[in-house]
Amino acid sequence: MTQTRVGAASADPAAAPPAATPAGPAASAMERAYAHVKARLLDGSYADGELLSEGEVASALEMSRTPVREAFLRLQAEGFLRLYPKRGAWVVPMSPAEAQAVLEARLVMETFAIDKLAAMGRDALRAVGADLAGQPAADGGARLGSGELHAADRDFHARLVAAGDNPLIRDQYDALRDRQVRLTATAGRTDPDHAVTVVGEHAAIAAALRDGDPERAKRLLRAHLRGSLLRLGLTPGPLLAEPPDTSTDG
Repeated sequence: MTQTRVGAASADPAAAPPAATPAGPAASAMERAYAHVKARLLDGSYADGELLSEGEVASALEMSRTPVREAFLRLQAEGFLRLYPKRGAWVVPMSPAEAQAVLEARLVMETFAIDKLAAMGRDALRAVGADLAGQPAADGGARLGSGELHAADRDFHARLVAAGDNPLIRDQYDALRDRQVRLTATAGRTDPDHAVTVVGEHAAIAAALRDGDPERAKRLLRAHLRGSLLRLGLTPGPLLAEPPDTSTDG
């Protein structure tokens, strides 16, 4: 059965095993090719389901095909590409399940940080809220370019996680970096008001923390992450779904 993907998708062949990393000048060229291709995978310049040409990338970077091939193999090992022998590299779309998992993991880790700050006291909440309110992603970030906004968005949330002062959770959060950037870029392409919406949501989360209100901050965080899924055209799972209205008339 074919799995639905976030963005375009098509059948893919069996992956080839990654090759050993070259040494010397070839390694430098490979790193340049790797950085070039990966940046475009993360910002969406290379679309989901697109077939990349080894020769075209090599020509654009004015290098031989060998370092590009090594870069493709490395990106295949990381799950971004699948190689077609003698045809190119297929951009593997992020599945709805993976997108949901990334945002659920973020919710757990960022909620922990808010709870930890609440346990430390209102002064700790207010200090972090004031810091976040001054970050570009919460103050004027809508004027940033798309790449700058993606970086500012991640920095805003990484600062919140770091404030929880748990190095194990911080390391796990950092491990999600590439997936977060890719999700943010994809959501931004589907919603022309993405920047304004996200900056406003960040500002509201920061304001709740600055007011010393952790429960409000957590509700706003959940709604913010839920919005990311909705902008991708996905239905939030139970952890991110909007809570039912329990109010009654009379």
